[in-house]
Amino acid sequence: MKVLHVIARMNVGGTARYVAELVEAIPGSALACGKVQGAEVEDDSVAGLPIYRVKSMGRKISPVADFKAWLELRAIVKEFEPDIVHSHTFKAGLIARLVPGRFKRVHTFHGHLFDDQSFSNWQKELITIAEKFLANRTNVLISVGKKVGVQLRDAGIGADQDWYSIAPGVNPLPVIKKTRGDTVFGWMARVTSVKNPMLMVQVARELPKLSFVMAGGGDLLEEVRAAAPANLSVIGWTDATQFWSTVDVAVSTSDNEGMPIALIEAQLAGIPVIATDVGSNSEVIEDGVTGLVVPKNLDSVVLAISKLASDSPLRASMGAAAGVRARAEFGMDRMISTHQVIYSELLM
Repeated sequence: MKVLHVIARMNVGGTARYVAELVEAIPGSALACGKVQGAEVEDDSVAGLPIYRVKSMGRKISPVADFKAWLELRAIVKEFEPDIVHSHTFKAGLIARLVPGRFKRVHTFHGHLFDDQSFSNWQKELITIAEKFLANRTNVLISVGKKVGVQLRDAGIGADQDWYSIAPGVNPLPVIKKTRGDTVFGWMARVTSVKNPMLMVQVARELPKLSFVMAGGGDLLEEVRAAAPANLSVIGWTDATQFWSTVDVAVSTSDNEGMPIALIEAQLAGIPVIATDVGSNSEVIEDGVTGLVVPKNLDSVVLAISKLASDSPLRASMGAAAGVRARAEFGMDRMISTHQVIYSELLM
């Protein structure tokens, strides 16, 4: 069984690690991807993977570059001769599912673009139309999170087709929790519009007596640094093990998510999470048990942070529950074996 995974770029983050784990764990797999662009950094998980570079492929919509990427990917497919082409995210899914061939087609939605402010309304409408068309050319559709799949079907994308929802498998980090000092609220994500980092800046301004730290890189990094108040440290990319070893509560202010790996890693480290109610965050966090899921507005996030800041026993109980639940729900073996079953059934 030969599986070619296709993704636009493997920038630092959960999606890259999700794809890398599949490529590494399932024999006969290879990766076709473009390179990171701008301020993005390629994830360390790429090192050592069997990889084909699609030089013209990037996240931004560009008819000329996208056509070149299609030609490059078509040549890669001819060389690799896959049984299955498994695409991830919109751009790669568009290009890969238009490549001709007798191979089976699988596509994974790691989220959706409905709430992504980096795309205009007309672009989102065009993407939705394209996804409806592409779904009919796909043998298996997968969503990383049940809620994301429901929202896509509600938009008419693959509404009459069978779907799988596969939670990401995450390996616990070797985290050593700090034993003293101020309570630190940590934000770790790409510093780009869809993650709404400026909401975190606003939260820090509203709570000047608390300590905040933001980790990650992206096109808004310098803007966030310039706007950060004195109680907010903006540190750029950093090692996740070190980060979660210094943080007491994880915070996510995203406008759009799939099932964020960073929040699962935080919970595996015994850290409670406060996150906006977008995408499948409510599947990652059990509201009131392992953390708090709140509306995506300033007042709601401030209220949640204030609640955990003033209640050490609640933080401790949520952190303990988070660790237990994350180990049960987000095991790597389950993610890998589910994909293997899907692939095998496709080729029967």
